[in-house]
Amino acid sequence: MAFDLGNLLNQYLGGAAANQQQAHDDFDRVAQNAPQDVLARGVTGALRSDQTPPFPQMVSQMFGQSDPHQRAGMLNQLLTTLGPAVLAQLGSGGLGGLGNLFGGRTPTQVTPEQASQVSPEQVRELAEKAEQENPSIVDRMGDFYAQNPTLVKAIGGAALAIALGHMAQNMRRH
Repeated sequence: MAFDLGNLLNQYLGGAAANQQQAHDDFDRVAQNAPQDVLARGVTGALRSDQTPPFPQMVSQMFGQSDPHQRAGMLNQLLTTLGPAVLAQLGSGGLGGLGNLFGGRTPTQVTPEQASQVSPEQVRELAEKAEQENPSIVDRMGDFYAQNPTLVKAIGGAALAIALGHMAQNMRRH
């Protein structure tokens, strides 16, 4: 029997609440079968939803569950959205001491080694600043997480159900 992506996603239309484990299992199946753009829009929808924790908090949660390479990727996404003035603040030790990690220089690319020295709380602050400076960071992070769907599971079953609902709505429109 073939996997029916549309039927599975339709269960989540209208914010239907599945149990936490079911949402985790369904998200795994969808992540393996859905086109990446559908997955990205669903994750972005969850990151923007008023029914999930704030964007910076979810980014921090996922950062805490990431390996050093994923952490570096997340930080690099966040840093690319910040303007020169904010990056200069980082270089001078701003944002909770995060700049100290870069030896007083303006950061350009974060390495996995540097990323493993950053705390989830520092990432929350950075994500908050990035969202203030450039709200499109939420889209960029949705794209990043669609490429790393196992990280998304760190936001919890309720947020996964919201992501699945957004995917269902997007597939229905197309």
